[in-house]
Amino acid sequence: MKDGTVRRRRTRMAGALLSALALLTAVTGCGGAAERAESTKETAKETAKETAAPANRVEPLTDPAKPQLPVTVSSSDGKKVTVRAADRIVPLSGSLSEIVFTLGLGDRVVARDITATFDQAEKLPVVTRNHDVSAESVLSLRPDLVLAETTTGPDEAMEQIRDAGIPVLVVDPAQGLDDVGPRIQAVADALGVPADGKRLTQRSEDRIAAVRKEIPAREEHPRVAFLYLRGSASVYLIGGRGSGATSLLEAAGAVDAGAESGLEKDFTAITTEALAQAAPDAILVMTKGLESVGGMDGLVKIPGVAQTPAGMERRVVSVEDGVLLNYGPRTDQVLKSIVKQLYGDGS
Repeated sequence: MKDGTVRRRRTRMAGALLSALALLTAVTGCGGAAERAESTKETAKETAKETAAPANRVEPLTDPAKPQLPVTVSSSDGKKVTVRAADRIVPLSGSLSEIVFTLGLGDRVVARDITATFDQAEKLPVVTRNHDVSAESVLSLRPDLVLAETTTGPDEAMEQIRDAGIPVLVVDPAQGLDDVGPRIQAVADALGVPADGKRLTQRSEDRIAAVRKEIPAREEHPRVAFLYLRGSASVYLIGGRGSGATSLLEAAGAVDAGAESGLEKDFTAITTEALAQAAPDAILVMTKGLESVGGMDGLVKIPGVAQTPAGMERRVVSVEDGVLLNYGPRTDQVLKSIVKQLYGDGS
């Protein structure tokens, strides 16, 4: 598989195969105290609702603001983008879709990327084929704003959308917790709701911090290898530095075994030698990936897996494909799931 294709699939799987910890810019001036007080009240209300939110639903902000447009914002592709309307939005990654819906603007979204798997987006038409954008499908929906990532493609499709006069905001893909705040704010600014971007960033930070406080203290951190599996296509990869999993695993108090063992590429084909070098205590997989190889019984048949500590103990951490590496508003839920599966009751 070509490196560019792997990166594109990883980024969109999510997010693509990827919430966050970027700190909110300090508020200054006489209005700062009021904004902080409002943020505190918002966090309290949202935290009270946290346990009630279904696992595969996003949780919109309470009392979302209406877009104040037009606005001109900077796009990650170096262009200036003027957004005059946001009534028909097409986000081209699962993570960007989550952000729009969580900002309370989901009723304006008219299509989804294949990686937007949460319940509220389920009935929207899909405008990607095998992770590639269909320009014809996008344009047929008459969008007034398209949200994309630097890895969104193919380039010809994106140029066709721009040539039709549709504003396209490009956002840098998420690689870790520190990226989510800037991504949330970039989308919120483009939609004309900058204050809600700050609210959502603060909520995400607070929830992630709360999960991290509950991680049991240990002298030795568990080594976890992230495996990307697609049994139907005979694709078996181990994540290295840049896979997108490192930040999440470290936040869970674990070590990214692939990165720590010296794997520098995003993903490397699984070999017995690579797994022996990584020596994971647990294996992190996406739910559908695990299903594609026949569950745990099929996983240990992949060469080298059964010989690792994780394979011998049959210790697997499984998270839904569409949210694992999104690094979006639901990252606290992802982190909580990983922590629970790694440490159980904390003993």
